[in-house]
Amino acid sequence: MAPVMKLEIAILGTRGIPANYGGFETFAEELSVRLVERGHSVTVYGRSHYLPPGVEQYRGVQVRRLASIRQKYLETVSHTAFSILDASWRGYDVVLICNAANALFCPIPRICGAKVVLNVDGIERLRRKWNALGRGFYLLSERLSTWFPDAVVTDARSVQEYYLKRYHLESTFIPYGAPVECVKTRTILEKLNLPYKGYILYVSRLEPENNADRVLEAYLRSNLEIPLAMIGDAPYNRGFIRDLREKAKGRKVVMPGAIYGKGYHELLAGALCYLQATEVGGTHPALVEAMGAGCVVISHDTVENREVLADAGILVNFHDIEGLAATLSTVCRAWDEFKDLGERARERVRRHYDWEAVVDQYEQLFWDLLGDTVKLTTPS
Repeated sequence: MAPVMKLEIAILGTRGIPANYGGFETFAEELSVRLVERGHSVTVYGRSHYLPPGVEQYRGVQVRRLASIRQKYLETVSHTAFSILDASWRGYDVVLICNAANALFCPIPRICGAKVVLNVDGIERLRRKWNALGRGFYLLSERLSTWFPDAVVTDARSVQEYYLKRYHLESTFIPYGAPVECVKTRTILEKLNLPYKGYILYVSRLEPENNADRVLEAYLRSNLEIPLAMIGDAPYNRGFIRDLREKAKGRKVVMPGAIYGKGYHELLAGALCYLQATEVGGTHPALVEAMGAGCVVISHDTVENREVLADAGILVNFHDIEGLAATLSTVCRAWDEFKDLGERARERVRRHYDWEAVVDQYEQLFWDLLGDTVKLTTPS
């Protein structure tokens, strides 16, 4: 058979695969599996305490399990530092690093001969969870992102514009992806006692900038009889989560923690409407996934969310709790008038957020960076 181009690729800066935490983990899984299916060799580095025991390979992707310092401000950068030291001598063609906080490590694999791509995500320093030191570190990391990698990827046009205007950096825009699907099973709904098309769904890390507290307050003020399912967790926000649970006591609020995989997709398929409350970040994976599932989306009106949702959902200022409560009440009581938004959202995902198209763009970026240095292998 004719030789084909094969890349040796490492993905760093996530908690690892199979995905069991957030957007970067789902991104690492979807991208790595599809690259392997195209004939490339891919290794995803993961944090020991997040990975299932014994996982060394997942759907053809090599999984490297390394330690991290389990502290809010050190976990991400410590694990990436260990991963960089391990990856730099393994001869990868491309090292894809996730999260702008990891920008300071980009020169090391470059010195060792790899091309380095950094996916910066959103403007992380704006998150309320960071203190002044954390915000200052992310501001520095933004600047380092413009110097240290071979290429920077932004997953939202608004973030691309931010880096261009503030730092004069020409980044590569590649969006996040999502499947277009409608799961028929209802196992998790039965387990949580949620009626099909009879509950409001909120999915996010339970952190202040994701507005879980405002969502809960708006739901309580709406006096709706249908349940609110709040799906998510956050390892370093136990006090915030405890306050939410206390406020939700005695009301029709379901808080089972984080749910992934099939159960998560069942929840999307069964929801009457979906709340996207995030206000910091680029393209939010949960929003694109909810759109791909055909949800009627009520989203916090930010530049990033508006870019993704366009006219395929309802935009509301979630800081206006009375306004959000009124919107919730209107949509839930007259759902038939809004259900066509779900199909409009699916079509938008088909056109703009298809995973195969996303992988096409990453693969092309890698080839462009490597030029004529890519390896040729003959399939067995």
